Amino acid sequence: MKTIGLIGGMSWESTLTYYQIINEAVKRELGGLHSAKLLLASVDFAQIEACQQRGDWAQSARILTDAAQSLEAAGAEFLLICTNTMHKVVPQIQAAIHIPILHIADAAAQALREQGITTAALLGTKYTMTQDFYKERLKAAGLQVLTPEGQDVETVNDVIFQELCLGILSPVSREKYCSIIGRLAERGAQAVILGCTEIGLLIGQKDTPLPVFDTTRIHAERAVLEALCGK
Repeated sequence: MKTIGLIGGMSWESTLTYYQIINEAVKRELGGLHSAKLLLASVDFAQIEACQQRGDWAQSARILTDAAQSLEAAGAEFLLICTNTMHKVVPQIQAAIHIPILHIADAAAQALREQGITTAALLGTKYTMTQDFYKERLKAAGLQVLTPEGQDVETVNDVIFQELCLGILSPVSREKYCSIIGRLAERGAQAVILGCTEIGLLIGQKDTPLPVFDTTRIHAERAVLEALCGK
């Protein structure tokens, strides 16, 4: 079994979900008392969020690169960044280490293609929804990507940072998300990508008729396949 390196803390609530899913998947595959070989570097999300707010992606890349290098030095054989948004700085991090980063958008794209999805709605932070670093990765895999428009962008983003990252799960916000997903379905979305690792804490398959692709679960389970060398 390969040793997985996790860069977490963005937020710690979703990092907890990664840890649980990965270990459940290893136990399911290997049985008995097996659990995952994991190393975790958990950063201070307040520092990362402040960098996001002021557009200082270079500083956030430095913080995450330090974490990545520490995990590599400790024996990690590949890395997961336990957040969608910070995949914006994957090129800078990857250039500074010698082990691969398992990209969350690639894992999501593969899962969508396996289900025959060609057009998907993408929910995430405003950075993920409005910038190209994530959407272009999905498009390169042959997917058409639809994102919320107007005030819906702010609503999705505000719920993430003001509620989900603080562990607040609001039924009102769930209804808002469902309405937004409904509008995206009207525009032609065949499925919805939960492109923020916290959204899966609020929205699940029971909440929408569209197939739900939770990137946290997809990413974590893909990591287990990698760790088990294709088992």
